[in-house]
Formats: sequence, structure tokens, C-alpha cells
Amino acid sequence: MGFLQDAPKLAHTYRNDRVLHAYLGRALPGDRFDALEPDLDALGDYATMAWHRREMTPRTEPVLTQWDAWGRRVDRIALTPAWEEGPGITTRHGLLAAGHADSPYARIEQFARVYLYHVASEFYTCPLAMTDGAATALKASGNRALTERALPHFLSRDPADFWLSGQWMTETRGGSDVANTETIARLDDHGQWRLYGRKWFSSAVIGEAALALARPEGAGPGTSALALFYVETKDERGAWRDITIDRLKHKLGTRELPTAEIHLHGLPATPVGPLDHGVRQITPMLNVTRTWNAVCAIASMSRAIALARDYATKRSAFGARLIDQPLHARTLADLQAEFEGAFALTFFVVELHGRVEQGLAAAHEPALLRLLTPLAKLWTGKMAVRITSEAIECFGGAGYIEDTGLPQLLRDAQIYSIWEGTTNVLSLDTLRALGPAGLQPVRAAIEQLLDNHGTGQERAAIDETFDNVERLLTSLHNDRAGMEACARGVAFTLSRVMAAALLVRAARWAAEHGDPRPAAACRRFLAHGLDRLVVPEGTDDAMLAGDRVASGQRVAKAL
Repeated sequence: MGFLQDAPKLAHTYRNDRVLHAYLGRALPGDRFDALEPDLDALGDYATMAWHRREMTPRTEPVLTQWDAWGRRVDRIALTPAWEEGPGITTRHGLLAAGHADSPYARIEQFARVYLYHVASEFYTCPLAMTDGAATALKASGNRALTERALPHFLSRDPADFWLSGQWMTETRGGSDVANTETIARLDDHGQWRLYGRKWFSSAVIGEAALALARPEGAGPGTSALALFYVETKDERGAWRDITIDRLKHKLGTRELPTAEIHLHGLPATPVGPLDHGVRQITPMLNVTRTWNAVCAIASMSRAIALARDYATKRSAFGARLIDQPLHARTLADLQAEFEGAFALTFFVVELHGRVEQGLAAAHEPALLRLLTPLAKLWTGKMAVRITSEAIECFGGAGYIEDTGLPQLLRDAQIYSIWEGTTNVLSLDTLRALGPAGLQPVRAAIEQLLDNHGTGQERAAIDETFDNVERLLTSLHNDRAGMEACARGVAFTLSRVMAAALLVRAARWAAEHGDPRPAAACRRFLAHGLDRLVVPEGTDDAMLAGDRVASGQRVAKAL
């Protein structure tokens, strides 16, 4: 037999993650780190096992059986092995419970677990994110009865008592524009609210509960008239409560995740709060799920880079290993530097989230969290697609072969920029978050991060780029259309500026502990540039966004 190429091997995802180790060593007290490590090590074991299982067994997807052999409607969903294992992994390692502990480090410790578990979970982390968000929204609602009913299940450490929660917002007329919600809430003769309508994307349809937007019967149009309801999906016998599953979505990626289209036929529901401003009531949930999205995006980046790096030590071409070829080594180094910037920003948002929840935030930090949460989500979502794409290119043709498991990394990564708000929606959300203080919370954070850290050159690059953003926003203060058109460039630039400041701080800390690699990542990240502002003529947008030939013009034929 001729030459056979060795496949890439996944190193232990916790023990071999330098970036995670360095971050936790800086962010956690020693005793907290020591107490957390057994969970992280076990989740690293699980991730390694899951990758090996993916190599050795055929890939499976969920299957919907709508009718049993005797004609009864059952809407039964068969799940993949990773999803069947999800409740046990979640409760054993506290992936939800840990985030709601009474500690300023609770969110750091939770999301370190999520980061290691995500790729192996086959996006079981999606309903976990929504369950975490539902728990957060219920706590913020002040609805004591619902909180006491649902939270013990959502945060349980016993798989027998554990519940997942869905988030039912999207409908056929409205994606991000939930003002078009058509689901109706009606009071029955016994005073019970019931929901009637169609939900177009129900990613946690297997969950035992959900938070759903609906318009109370007789309420007016628009977003403010929507109410937020809590529902439980099955009765005491495990049968669906006035729900039918029309079909499972056939998606580009995340195929192990059973995303459904469902009809509600009078599903019993309980208002979470007042019967209006339901979107406002669900906002705490969105902040949490967007943070999950960013953490999961950097987990995908880490996995893709780890496999590409290992393969570079095994594959030889033109007389040398790929890792020893200068251009290939530079490509991997570029990917690593960008990933480290994304990791730094994401876990900074995690830290902020924890401090704000625990009432320990500085005066500027709640506004900073409101600004950085959409930024981290949108930037890491786009980066995950770019980095996984570049990483599978490092495998050449093998990266395009389904059996390697590599194409799935790219397909799955596409969801990060779509779920919980597309890049444009979140860029506009960032503008709305500016408020009276403008960019001052970001300026304050950068000043604090760079205090006695970094070189004059690093600080100059960060300050200059930040000043460019401020000047642009000032110049467009009275031009709302122009500001919205520039929102994406502003969002990407602010993300990179914050990431650069965080990398400067991490590099200084690592240098004090004898590790020069974070400083190298910081230099490389800055060398890639921070400014992503694009300010073209608005008339160009109008001309180029359409595809029709202007009246009276003819298309020239090629000679």
C-alpha cells in the first residue's frame, strides 16, 4: 500500500489550551481555580472522546416521527448521542447552576466550562443558552411564583429534575422585527391564557418550557403591545400540550440541533409580567444568549486552529513539514493572534456580566456591558466564519471532505452571525446603546486597561483609532442615515480597539510570568490594523445595492 496521511489529532482541549490557562490564572483566585479544574479537566476528556467518536462512527441527525404505527400523533424526536448525554453533562458539571452562584466569579467559571463543552456538545449549548437566559429573565421579572416554579429545574444538578427552556420569538413575518408577531394570546372561560399561532424557529423544541412573545387579543399593533409568556410544553404524562410539530428544519449547519416549526393550538401560558412591553422583559435573556454566542464562537475558532496546527506537524509537502514552511507558519500565527483578541474581548464581557449581576460593577460598567455585549457577539460571529474557513484551507483538499469532520466546523460557524441578531441588527443596536454618555464608558475602560501597560506605540495606535471613531460619530451626529450606514464599520473598529487594549494588558501580565507569546499575539493583532471604518458616498450605496440598468442606458457588449 502506498503513502497514507496521518489524520489530525485533537489534543486535550483543557490541558493544552495555553490561552484559557493564562486567562483563568489571571482572573481567578488560586482556590477558585483549583476548585474549578476537575470540571474543566473532565470536560476536556469529554471533548476528546467526542471528536474520536465523530471520527469512528457515522454522523447522525435528529429524526421527527409525527405518527406512531397505530395512527396516533406523537411528534417524537430522536436525538443524537451527544444530545442524549447533554442533561447528564450539564448537571454534573454545573454548566447552568455555576453561572447563578453567589460569587463575582460565577460567570467566569461557568463560561470556562461552556467554552470547553460547546463543540463536543453538537450545539446542545444552544438550548442551554436559552435556559440560562430564561432563568435570568425570570429573576429580573420579579414574578416570584414563576421563579420558584421554574428555576429549581433550570438550575438543577440532577438530570432527573433538569429542564430546558426555549425562546419562541421568530415567526414567518418577523425575524428580528418582532413587531410583526402574529401569535395571539386569549383568555379562556376559566381565566387561563392560551397561545394560538405559528413559531417558525424553535431551536429548543425538546425543552420542557419556553418563553414566548404573543399579542394579547385586542391589543394594538407594534412591539410595545406584545406580552411575554411562560409556557410548559408537556403534560404530566409527557404528551405535548396543544403543540404540533410541523417539521424539523433542514439547515446549512448545526444539523444535530433539532430546530422545529411548530403550531400552538391554545397552549396554556402564564404572563411573565405586565401584558405589554414583552420585548423589554425578554432583554435580560438576549444579553445572556449573546454572551453564550460569543463564547461558543471562540470555541469553534480554537478547535479549528488546534486541528490545523496539529496537521501542520504531520503533513509534508515540497520537502518540508507545513509547520516549517514560512508562509504556512505565518498563516497559523495570524489566525492565533486574531483568536486571542476575540478570546480577550469575549471573556472581558463575561467578567463585566458577572460584576453587574452581583452588584459589584463600577459606575461606568453597566453602560459598558450594554455596549460591548452586541459588539462581542457580532465581531466573534464574523471572525468564526473567517477563521474556520482559513483553517480548513490549511488542510487543502482534505478540508473539503465530509468524512474528516472539518467541513462541519465551517457550516456550523455560520450560525454565530445569524442567531440572536445579524451583524447589521447588532451594529444598529450598538448605536442605540451609546446613549447620553456616548463612547465615554469605552474610553474609561481603555484608560483603565492601558494604565501602566504597554508601549507608547501600542497606546498611540489604540488612541488614534478610538479618536477616529469619535470624530466620525460626531460628524454624523445629525445624519441618522449616514450613521446607520457606517454602523458596521464602527462596530468592528470598536471591537478591535477593545480587544487590542485587553491584549496589551494580557501581554504585560504574561511577561511578568515569563511567557512572551501573548506579547507576540498582541504585536501581530496590532499589525493587522484596528481601523475598519468605511465612509463611502451614500449615493454609491444606492447605485451598487441595486442591479437594474438605469433608464435610457444600454449595457455595452464585449468586443
